[in-house]
Amino acid sequence: MSEDLSTDDARRDAGMRTRREVLGDAWVDRAVAGTTPFTADFQDFITRTAWGDVWQRPGLARRERSIATLSICVALRHWDEFALHVRAAVRNGLGEAEIAEVLQHAAVYAGVPAANHAFKVAGPILEEMRAG
Repeated sequence: MSEDLSTDDARRDAGMRTRREVLGDAWVDRAVAGTTPFTADFQDFITRTAWGDVWQRPGLARRERSIATLSICVALRHWDEFALHVRAAVRNGLGEAEIAEVLQHAAVYAGVPAANHAFKVAGPILEEMRAG
């Protein structure tokens, strides 16, 4: 039976659980600690909407959502978000070869310069995760 996400509180709770599972407690703890009155509504919005609604949908598995997220971040050249989601993709079961394949594929559709930069961003992150 699926979780009832019909209220903002339910989506917020589910979103925070998913956000922690995908991004890791340390990252989420830093984001929460860094919340200010200026960013509080935005943090609540992304927790409820991105993590509590979209990432909860049954149509794609988390690893598939990670593939889509990496691809979109490369295409739009959102490098900070891309770096965050390289780590998330590994947590969601993607191996280095699969991430490289996503970037190779992105080269055709998002451009070689974007994919080239994505390899430069992802390489040290994957190396750190391998070592760590």
